[in-house]
Amino acid sequence: MAQNSLGLIELTSIAAGFQTCDAMLKAANVDLVLSRSICSGKYMVMVRSASRFSVIDSFVIPNLHESVFPAISGASKVEELEALGIVESFSVASLIEGADAAVKAANVQLIEIRLAMALGGKAFVTLTGNVAAVQSAVDAGAQVVGQKGMLVNKVVIPHPRPELLTEMI
Repeated sequence: MAQNSLGLIELTSIAAGFQTCDAMLKAANVDLVLSRSICSGKYMVMVRSASRFSVIDSFVIPNLHESVFPAISGASKVEELEALGIVESFSVASLIEGADAAVKAANVQLIEIRLAMALGGKAFVTLTGNVAAVQSAVDAGAQVVGQKGMLVNKVVIPHPRPELLTEMI
């Protein structure tokens, strides 16, 4: 059976993060994707397939789009930028939910999902495609993030300079 589910919990306490990770691994048949401290003294646990102390945000996406995993790991390959879309969030969890909604909403390619490291605890997703598709995807992703009150900003750049791609990777 394919493991296309993703769960994430984001906490304000590093100690609680270790405790929660251990509890998650003991309580369920899940694979640990990552467990680490992130900027602003937070902790993030992501499992593939929970304690509520100090929880900032969390999610379970039962049928995650297959392009989300490569975008999280930085393995997405983009040869050319068409339009560029960016959704920025105050939380890692809401951003991943937004990225999943974005890529499901329109024919776009995820470039990267950057999670909280050296970002003051924020996260963002970059994506590309034709202008109309990128606008639809960014709107869908921003709506999901905004419903949690975590939206920082959303941007669509219709004709980005090619140098932007080299700066992203």
